[in-house]
Amino acid sequence: MSAASAVNPVAAGTLLADRAYEELRSAVLANRLRPGDALSVPALATRMGISRSPVREAVQRLIHDGLASHVPHRGAVVSTVDVEDVRQLYVVREVMEGLAARLATERLDATTVAELRDLLDRHEQVVTSDSREESHIEMDMAYHRLIREVAGNTHLTAALDTIQGKAHLALHSLWRSPEAPRLAVQEHRRIFEAMTAGDPDAAELAAREHIRRLRIRLSQAVANGPRPDAPATEFRSVDQHVGPGE
Repeated sequence: MSAASAVNPVAAGTLLADRAYEELRSAVLANRLRPGDALSVPALATRMGISRSPVREAVQRLIHDGLASHVPHRGAVVSTVDVEDVRQLYVVREVMEGLAARLATERLDATTVAELRDLLDRHEQVVTSDSREESHIEMDMAYHRLIREVAGNTHLTAALDTIQGKAHLALHSLWRSPEAPRLAVQEHRRIFEAMTAGDPDAAELAAREHIRRLRIRLSQAVANGPRPDAPATEFRSVDQHVGPGE
């Protein structure tokens, strides 16, 4: 299957670059576009039924998000997953997500609490209804995005925006389990409970623990070997340490 056939046509209208970006990002995170696939602007534009300019802009945004990279003599391709790079990425993400939860706790108001609760409830409905994994990914990303928006630190938001896409690409390339969505909702609720209790320390700890557990699951998945349907991935090294009680 060609990379172009993995995406859907984009409806005509304004904000074509945004629509093209959302379609491409969705295809990458759902593994319809797989690591190493070439992102040919002409082919993708033809498939989407739009001009090349918005597709080119969308591909550049994927590169900025870490979901794609530029390869000399090939052009843009979907990012491959290097395990050591992912381990380092999750170490940094753990600290930043913890900080985001701490700052957001200090800025919570009734409106934000209602938005977070609604997101969690809808995410749980997605999980219990056995919806597409793509829906789970979108809800998962939306929850973390809302927390960092509430945190109100533009530098932290920019940093997390850049690494979140790549972190999710790695997670869903290396570890897909029927338990993954349920575990995500449980751990998100722990963060929410700490935040709504007005405890910044507990909120930071819960957020860091969530990301740390994701890193451990990735490490264990790699130690057990790649999934049968996993794309070609660089396995150079991985942190396989699991702390006491895990």
